[in-house]
Amino acid sequence: MLSPSSRSRIKEILSRVAQGETVTLDERLYIHKLADKDQTVNAWLTRARRVQTNEKSNDPIDELLSGLDLDPTEPNSFYNPDQEDLGDWFSGAPSWIGRS
Repeated sequence: MLSPSSRSRIKEILSRVAQGETVTLDERLYIHKLADKDQTVNAWLTRARRVQTNEKSNDPIDELLSGLDLDPTEPNSFYNPDQEDLGDWFSGAPSWIGRS
């Protein structure tokens, strides 16, 4: 569980990420380390990246997926079975997704 001070620091850093402002390497490492361990922080980071790219769609399905945090944050993050190995493609997933 995150302390109130940690939560405040995370929100402040992610606010700057979403606005496209400067974020130090130490802050990025801090956020990514927490995002690998905490599903909530990972969702916050995903949303901040999405806001940063500021992609708007008129398609209601795309808006629904975005609202549910189900759309990709990386534009080229789609699996291509002709060029990629499925195991390698999932290797970048956060550690909390692994089997228990």
